[in-house]
Amino acid sequence: MTDRQPPREIVLEACARYGEDAVIDFAIAVLTGAVSPEEAFTTEVDKLKWLVGPTVGGWSKLDPVNFYWARVWAARLFLYVWRDDAVDALLIAAEDPAWRVREHVARITAQRELGQLVDALLPGLSHELPRVRSATARAVGAAGEAEHAEALQELLDDPDNTVRAAAEKALDRLETRLDRSLR
Repeated sequence: MTDRQPPREIVLEACARYGEDAVIDFAIAVLTGAVSPEEAFTTEVDKLKWLVGPTVGGWSKLDPVNFYWARVWAARLFLYVWRDDAVDALLIAAEDPAWRVREHVARITAQRELGQLVDALLPGLSHELPRVRSATARAVGAAGEAEHAEALQELLDDPDNTVRAAAEKALDRLETRLDRSLR
């Protein structure tokens, strides 16, 4: 592994080397708090490299305020590999205090069409950051139900153009998926 590999390659290489179940188990442990972010950066740093690559070992004086990155990387893993029991960990991560973790949960929800996560993500539609609102809108469009359309419609007047565009596309996708008009 090199420090210049894309995250997908790092994760897939770790799965090939250590076993997909071991890598997923570690990511779930980080997301659920069974392995704290501090432990991930100290006693579990070799496993943390499975999620981010060898550069993580070079952070000898990491500020504890940045420990949340372990949860971000653990969530990101599920963009590349999957196991159904990850949904429970992602439900916990949907309420993570770090917005980057919640954004990744929204991305995974959209990619994998995980309807069981949509309600937990809805607060992200009013997040202060446009990228979180956009990611959440995409998740709702990909995995939501008719009752979620009104929340997306409210974003059509969002002050940020990228959020408005994401909401429009999400409504289109929702209508296509459900085969009905929702406006």
